[in-house]
Amino acid sequence: MGRLDWQPLLARLRLPSPPLQVLDQLYRQPILITGAGGTIGSALALRLGNIGPSSLLLLDTAESRLYDLQQSWQTEGVPGAMTPILGSTADRALLDEIFTTRAPSIVFHTAAFKHVALMEEQPLAAIANNVYGTLTLSRAASAVGARTILLSSDKAVEPASVMGATRWLSERIVLAAGGIVLRTGNVLGSRDSVTETFALQIAAGQPLTITDPAARRYFLTLDEAVNLLMMTLAEPPGSLLAPELREPTYITDLAHFMAQSLAPDRSVPIDFTAPRPGEKDPLHFWAAAESPRPAALPGLLSLQYHPIDVPSLESGLADLRATLEMRDASAAMTQLCELVPDYTPSPAVRAASNLRVSS
Repeated sequence: MGRLDWQPLLARLRLPSPPLQVLDQLYRQPILITGAGGTIGSALALRLGNIGPSSLLLLDTAESRLYDLQQSWQTEGVPGAMTPILGSTADRALLDEIFTTRAPSIVFHTAAFKHVALMEEQPLAAIANNVYGTLTLSRAASAVGARTILLSSDKAVEPASVMGATRWLSERIVLAAGGIVLRTGNVLGSRDSVTETFALQIAAGQPLTITDPAARRYFLTLDEAVNLLMMTLAEPPGSLLAPELREPTYITDLAHFMAQSLAPDRSVPIDFTAPRPGEKDPLHFWAAAESPRPAALPGLLSLQYHPIDVPSLESGLADLRATLEMRDASAAMTQLCELVPDYTPSPAVRAASNLRVSS
């Protein structure tokens, strides 16, 4: 699947690559990447390893993925030095050690739980990782003046899922601390994505499963996602950014494209299933209360948003943490709804947590 050329599907020009002014900011800088073993994190790490940061620190909780990244580093002959670190963004002692001894000045935070349906079943895990992992990292970085860039999702816009709501809250945490947030769409060819599911179904001779014939998503290539992450460095602190994409792509078009590319000699049927809890369509890169304008570099949009009431945010996060520590899913979801006013919980998560709030 990695050999597929996605441009015929996207039917648009490729998004721009980082200019020299951005690459200069990355050269000889100590950099930390969280979620470094993930698809985007590892691609970013390999790209930066060829640019030449003075120190590249790669943090991930998954031993196997961190090991795979080490192997790729050696196989591809990446010239830059890297330090793998097995650990979590929720571990403040580890983060303090990293910032004290290694002094990264730039942090690319790509670590997050992303599977919508699974997080509907595990809301406390989503809150613990996406919200408090981000909060712990942001505070540790801010304490030493390091710059944080958060990789977020279009599912954070007027969220209909626990995953989306926790990503929106992580955005507010980073923006309030003067960091930068980049919302992206679906990355083609990424691990555990719909493209991987389709590829496995095609290889097994199974029908391709799609929740709704009208389902659409914004898609980017992996190279584009990495380019945009690096390009955020041209923006001022507190920037909320999104790719400059005009039209989403129908999932059915993606299915037909992959079937024709991977199985050109046979017909691959499509089965339509019911939407899963927490899913919504269509997705957008900004909410009604946000407005886009051109960013400093082409390919990106800068989104204007309401000022963040930091004392209220910190108070709400403290209350949410208390419900998390008590393992009280109902109270946690109620508090999450208060913190994320545009969040509409799905019937499934309401039932699972005995939630009683108005939508």
